[in-house]
Amino acid sequence: MTTVAAPRPALRPALRAAAIAACLPYLCLKFAWVAGSHLGIPDHSVLLAHRASMAAANSASVLMDSCVIVLALLLTRPWGLRVRAWLLALPMWLATGLLAPVMTGYPLQLLVRALSGTAVGKPSDPASAPFLDEWVFGVVYTGFIIQGLALGTLFALYARDRWGHLWRGRLGELPDGTVRPALRTAAGAVAVLSLLPAGTHLLWSTGSAAGLSPSLAEGRTADQYVVEAVFAAFAVLGAAGVLMVAFGLGRSLPLRIPLALAWLGSGATACWGGWLWLSALTVTDGAADGPTALMDLTYAVQMIVGTLVVTLGARFFAERRRHPGRTP
Repeated sequence: MTTVAAPRPALRPALRAAAIAACLPYLCLKFAWVAGSHLGIPDHSVLLAHRASMAAANSASVLMDSCVIVLALLLTRPWGLRVRAWLLALPMWLATGLLAPVMTGYPLQLLVRALSGTAVGKPSDPASAPFLDEWVFGVVYTGFIIQGLALGTLFALYARDRWGHLWRGRLGELPDGTVRPALRTAAGAVAVLSLLPAGTHLLWSTGSAAGLSPSLAEGRTADQYVVEAVFAAFAVLGAAGVLMVAFGLGRSLPLRIPLALAWLGSGATACWGGWLWLSALTVTDGAADGPTALMDLTYAVQMIVGTLVVTLGARFFAERRRHPGRTP
């Protein structure tokens, strides 16, 4: 049964406006690049060496960020409550999966910058061509953080109003059901598979170039090391959330905490696995510089982990909706 909390006349429209406004700088930059502008792109940047593929990637990213505007409207308009659950939950899972590592990683990069005195995105090798002008990172990532905060808050309010009854209570209150062994088996598979992306990203965060293509291994900066550490952390968090629900770990915790961990961790792991794989295929100077076997395997496993968690989550909530007193 859908329940709607008392309306908040000021908060939700303000969050919607913030989410939409935060999209505009990014969309303007992307439209300019698709049109052929070099705004914010230094001479000799690798982006200028792959014009056709980058135009396609920029067009795709315009569509993706435009979805944030659609979601902001859906989460704040009355007709949004009539949208099918999967038609909202899946795009939100993708959006939070893409935005959460940026919201975490960019502030950490700024901290590293402050401690080391280097610029965000600046190559460690002075002879290396910069990827983008420094101001682009600040404009784009600040916009992403605002989008994530606004959209995440809107979704939390919406989900509480529509589905809050599905995650009430604590982990220890979940009774054993007839299919709990299947959930535990699947959760174990998620945990085992998550070891690969967690381990490889952790390895790459230490500065190791083992298993990386030449284009990625050359000229890496502290920014990349921070991002790799963030990817490893989200892989661990996603697996931890699934294991907590399946095995009742932390029985005194509210159920929403491990569910949130599984949501964020699996989304970040799967979405960035797909994005990194596509990016590695796009920015390449030939087969020898394409994704390595370890990169392909890592990114593929990340997408598999996300698919498994989404399937488990759909089964879990479907069972909770049919039988509130039972757990799949």
